[in-house]
Amino acid sequence: MTDNARTRPFRTERFKAFVDAVVAIAMTLLILPLLEAVSDAASGDLTTAEFFREHSGQLVSFGLSFLLIAMFWMGHHSQYRDVEWITVPLLWINVAWMATIVWLPVPTAMLGQLDSDALQAVVYIGTLIMTQVTTLAGWLYLRRHPELTTAPPAVLRAGVVGDLAAIILFAIALVIAVFTAPNGYLALFILLLNGPLSRLLNRVMLRREGGSDAEAPPVG
Repeated sequence: MTDNARTRPFRTERFKAFVDAVVAIAMTLLILPLLEAVSDAASGDLTTAEFFREHSGQLVSFGLSFLLIAMFWMGHHSQYRDVEWITVPLLWINVAWMATIVWLPVPTAMLGQLDSDALQAVVYIGTLIMTQVTTLAGWLYLRRHPELTTAPPAVLRAGVVGDLAAIILFAIALVIAVFTAPNGYLALFILLLNGPLSRLLNRVMLRREGGSDAEAPPVG
């Protein structure tokens, strides 16, 4: 195989199918600790009510991570919906994104089964930040290589802004979680401010680029 064949862009069909499969597997892995917990509960003659009471932390962590992975997948689908060509650098950006998704079931299991501490918050929310950072890297790459996508510049800018806002809010949530353990994960509700912060950052970016709000799609 020539160097040109290795480096030239390729179509997105297999890439998107592979990403979907990886995300599906990661979401499925989230349930495995709960299945083991059901077996342990049966061995210990626990009632259904006792199971839900004793494993409430696992249930909450499962629901939270399942929702977050679903949101990351929907964001990824939106990001690459108009992308027609994938290059090797963009592929590696997505490999890094998938690594964070596949890793998330591990800190999820920690969150549900171990006592909460500051390091646990760093591992869990830090993973979410890295997922968002790799998503941002994808948007920045597409802005530098607009020939790979049919998305207009305003959409690419909105993607960058949305991810910047999410990274800022995740970082704030991480600081809060570290200093308010064991209940610090409630700080993730700060992500509800993503819309207002995205709109603020979008206005700032438009001013710097000399654009108009009328050119930009809704953000957040």
